[in-house]
Amino acid sequence: MLRVISANLNGIRSAVRKGFLDWVPQQNADFICMQELKAQADNMSADMLNPEGYYGYFHYAEKKGYSGVGLYARQQPLQVIQGLGVPEIDAEGRYLELVYDKLSVISVYLPSGSSGDHRQTAKFMFMEHFFKHLSELALCGRQVILCGDWNIAHKEIDLKNWKGNLKNSGFLPEERAWLTRVFDEIGWVDVYRSLYPDATGDAYTWWSNRGQAWAKNVGWRIDYQIATPQLAATAKTASIYKEERFSDHAPLTIDYDWTA
Repeated sequence: MLRVISANLNGIRSAVRKGFLDWVPQQNADFICMQELKAQADNMSADMLNPEGYYGYFHYAEKKGYSGVGLYARQQPLQVIQGLGVPEIDAEGRYLELVYDKLSVISVYLPSGSSGDHRQTAKFMFMEHFFKHLSELALCGRQVILCGDWNIAHKEIDLKNWKGNLKNSGFLPEERAWLTRVFDEIGWVDVYRSLYPDATGDAYTWWSNRGQAWAKNVGWRIDYQIATPQLAATAKTASIYKEERFSDHAPLTIDYDWTA
């Protein structure tokens, strides 16, 4: 069995204050993929860097208090890959890959375009480069899981107020069409949706801090585990943890009947 968790922390220091590192050892996960660390190496405590039983790996953003991704792993990888090889993307700390003999596990954090046209342009630039990377990655010969905050709700079923968001970043037609191409052209699998094709409110992973979005479950499904078909086919169960709130996102856990 392989248990993988994806969690946007909206600041690892904030999440730790809310009990994230107390929760981690209870999960018995093989990999915990984290996004939006909002920290640099000198902000990280020893427990944040290497929780008991795990090796920690990180790709920090150059800008302080911004972005950044990390991975906790039970076993040390053969190789650690930071970034996509595009300087303006890699400066924001958005991609971290742990390479094993037969498996790659990736924590990825796509940009949000909601703060203005300049960030939407950056998001589209990331998507263009990332599509090429995903095409190459699909041919790497390993099984692959990409965990993270993709900042795109794929279909109407994936957010509460879809009609009111058709012109908003995260649900733009171009973004949704791009994600469709990731699945249909390259062949990647949206693992949660493959297990629960009709899930609506139970599937949401992010809630705005505005209004009463959390209380009313006005959410979005923008956190995914996307995998190669052979690995995705072994997925048995998925769950979204809402009993505690470490950030404005909820952790996504998926169990795979797979052994490296």
